[in-house]
Amino acid sequence: MAAETKKVIVLTGASGGIGQALVREIAREGVYFALIARDEDRLRPLLDELRQKGADGEIRAIDLRDRAPLHAYLEDLDHRHAIDLVIANAGVTAGLGPNRSRETDADSDRQIDVNYRGVVNTVTGAVDFMQQRRRGQIVLISSLAGMRALPDMPSYSASKAAVIAYGHALRGWLKPFGVSVTIVCPGFVTSPMSARHKGAKPFEVSAERAARWMHRAILKKKAFYAFPFLLATGIRLQNLLPPSIGDLFMGGFDAEIEQDPRYRDQDKS
Repeated sequence: MAAETKKVIVLTGASGGIGQALVREIAREGVYFALIARDEDRLRPLLDELRQKGADGEIRAIDLRDRAPLHAYLEDLDHRHAIDLVIANAGVTAGLGPNRSRETDADSDRQIDVNYRGVVNTVTGAVDFMQQRRRGQIVLISSLAGMRALPDMPSYSASKAAVIAYGHALRGWLKPFGVSVTIVCPGFVTSPMSARHKGAKPFEVSAERAARWMHRAILKKKAFYAFPFLLATGIRLQNLLPPSIGDLFMGGFDAEIEQDPRYRDQDKS
């Protein structure tokens, strides 16, 4: 790594809408990215983009569910370039089956494994080095669905709620060691994932705008950041109501989630 490099950032889910937008927002001279996703071909153009902005980096095709290769890569990376910031962004979504039947076992398992275990695998692969150096930052990308579960997306909501709880615990553990933890809960963000969400998407924002807001929260090392403000505030107020009353407000969020094409053939096998 060049001597002028100042910040080393690990970002998972770098081939998706928010991940790509975050890279474009953060990329500048003196930043070195380690971009992780399952599809390396989708990462190469992004690597070219960030280099045009004066940043540098590398790409790796790793399934975050595979702890051993992920940990091996992060250990090797940290030996070469000490990690300053980890953004655990990767996530998948799914919903109920036809006619509001239950989620498939494959969909439920995948969301738990990627959205929660994948976050844990990412953090545990890097946190020891940060704790030993007594510096660094961990950013966990959750969702407003983790603050108030969506009836049509049970496993997704549960996995994102788990990320929030995990982040709060991490922050309490790591604060004395100089490592900060930021939990980010976006609302509806325009992306291929959002396009499969067939239902109301109030206050939906572009991935570029979301990335700007998220970057500011990361720079300020906010403990918790949920957006857009009006929707996040509404959820906080709703959570103060008795559950029987709060549930009445969730009808407006009914949705069907189209199957993720990346897993269609896999689920049939």
